[in-house]
Amino acid sequence: MLTKSQLADLLEEHGQPAYRATQILDWIYQKRARSWDEMSNLPTALRTALAEKYPLRPLTHTLTKGSADTTRKFLLQLPDGRYIETVLIPASPALYGEKSDRHTLCVSSQVGCAYGCKFCASGLDGFTRNLTAGEIVSQIILAEELSGEKVNNLVFMGMGEPLANFKNLCEALEIITSDWGLHIGARRITVSTSGLVPQIKKLAELPQQIRLAISLHGPDDVTREKIMPVNKKYPVAELFDALRVWNTNKNQKITLEYILIDGVNASLDHARILTKRAQSIKAKVNLIPYNTVEGLPWVRPDDAACLRFKKILTNGGVSATLRLEKGHDIDAACGQLRLKKEKGAV
Repeated sequence: MLTKSQLADLLEEHGQPAYRATQILDWIYQKRARSWDEMSNLPTALRTALAEKYPLRPLTHTLTKGSADTTRKFLLQLPDGRYIETVLIPASPALYGEKSDRHTLCVSSQVGCAYGCKFCASGLDGFTRNLTAGEIVSQIILAEELSGEKVNNLVFMGMGEPLANFKNLCEALEIITSDWGLHIGARRITVSTSGLVPQIKKLAELPQQIRLAISLHGPDDVTREKIMPVNKKYPVAELFDALRVWNTNKNQKITLEYILIDGVNASLDHARILTKRAQSIKAKVNLIPYNTVEGLPWVRPDDAACLRFKKILTNGGVSATLRLEKGHDIDAACGQLRLKKEKGAV
């Protein structure tokens, strides 16, 4: 999948008029064509040439796992035989047989991950490669087809570090937000990062008013380095300087993601330091009790400890939520997505 300008350049090379780009984009994103052959108003020779180099459906659905809370995790195969996962999350549970009113898709940006966050399953098998813009966008199209639901919100919180795949991420965001593409509002898109400072500043320069989430997980360098190896390169003070640049450029409040791990980062002293950090950039805080990952030693705090931690934040005037995880029973919750092929299908 190409951006509109890339497609126009390609068609020019084939000696085609500019209006062909509009026709093709309409077939892909509005009519949801599954093959070039369906594009009946294009010349046969052009369809054949494009089909050889640009597959419309680069992803193959392999498995769906359904959670008791109606979250669905899709295992998708890439053209090179590797796998990624994407998760469709209903914002509110279905009641009395009614459908949820909003659906969020958790999108992957890489095969595996190189950043080795200590709570996360995605990096256990290492980094393989970046996803193309087409492979990123195809997750949305395929999730809508498989579920029969319209995706209203996107979070780049799946496998991989989105800002380490910056060029392809930006191309995907252009396709996703443009009226000729998927036409999803930028304010309904959140990009999450472990804290790549130079890329945060570059992202702040994009015209789209996307949202930013930071996987913080430690309010000071000593604590954060136990969980987030990236902190050695971009320490907390440097990260927060970049977030102030974001605040200058964007009219979107930053969210600090904070996984609560018993005995590591969940003390009341940690809560007090986090409160000051959040106050300094007027950020929201999303508290997430740790989700169990096979092969990792961390322990989830009890509910009372989580509530005490949150109370310190709210008493300090910080907007804080304690997330009720969806998809935990199918390994689809925060930090649980992993590069693997599973057997059986739901």
